[in-house]
Amino acid sequence: MDIALDNASREKQRSRRLVACWLFSVAALIFLMVVVGGLTRLTESGLSITEWKPVMGAFPPMSEAHWHEEFDKYRLIPQYQLINKGMSLAEFKNIYWWEWAHRFLGRFIGVAFLVPFLVLFLRGHIEKKFAPRLALLFVLGGLQGLLGWWMVKSGLTHRVDVSQYRLTAHFGLAAIIYGFIVWTALDLLRGQHTAAPSALRRLSLLVLGVIFFQMLLGGLVAGLKAGFVYNTWPLMDGALIPQGLFAHAPWWANFFESTLTVQFQHRVVAYVATALVFWQWFRARSSAAAASASWVAVVTLLQGALGVWTLLEVVPIPLGAAHQAGAMIVFTLALYHAHRLTPPAIRFL
Repeated sequence: MDIALDNASREKQRSRRLVACWLFSVAALIFLMVVVGGLTRLTESGLSITEWKPVMGAFPPMSEAHWHEEFDKYRLIPQYQLINKGMSLAEFKNIYWWEWAHRFLGRFIGVAFLVPFLVLFLRGHIEKKFAPRLALLFVLGGLQGLLGWWMVKSGLTHRVDVSQYRLTAHFGLAAIIYGFIVWTALDLLRGQHTAAPSALRRLSLLVLGVIFFQMLLGGLVAGLKAGFVYNTWPLMDGALIPQGLFAHAPWWANFFESTLTVQFQHRVVAYVATALVFWQWFRARSSAAAASASWVAVVTLLQGALGVWTLLEVVPIPLGAAHQAGAMIVFTLALYHAHRLTPPAIRFL
């Protein structure tokens, strides 16, 4: 009887490791998707495909006539008429391929999630009590695709770019899905839990929340192109606290629509996040989670330095993409640290 129980337990653990490896692979694809999305934005490519065709859109133009047809559609939107008028077909192809790659990768992630999920579930590797969480992840992935098209639509009629609100929502949902998948995979592995005071666990969750909030603020900065102005540090417009933070009316709109205020709040929250991260490191230095807290502190410091460098260089494409990838790395390590401090009894599994 004991041998049978041991074999069943080992088989259960093998199944969980298999599912966790699959989820980590999907998370890696989402990480890549975020980076490609950043490059699509930085190269001003996101509006090059003006239609949403979930199935047929998976295929790029196959003939010169088809390329001209796609180019003609792009010529009708404000971005072409006001910014890119006179663009050649070759130049259009350059931006088209970035957006096509971004959309194709999204479709590929959907397949990479759904097909293994069905196979693993039918072969009994996924516990029935766990299936609803994975199904929810698939639904969130579909919602992310709809949200991406909703974002693109905002730039096809009266704007030359997409709405910063929709861009931030799109990026935020991507981070939520990514974090949900990574946390789920860690749950399945039932990684080492570090016994620690509840205050330290609450601090780790606070740090994770502030980092996520800072990522959302980064989405607003990107959507407003606020990184292309006020390219000095530590002073901003000649002062630590610049004039005109609430120049727009109503006052609350400045937090979302003023390039000055949006960049300033991104700076301030970066300082707050860094202070919290180093306070976390100080509090955790004598615990078994000291190593993970140290890694969060190191990458946060590097990400801050990269952010300043990106700002001073006026957001060149390689640095802009690296800064977005860096945010995801900080988020991942903060999530791992918080997971270690969360007792199994209050995890999802």
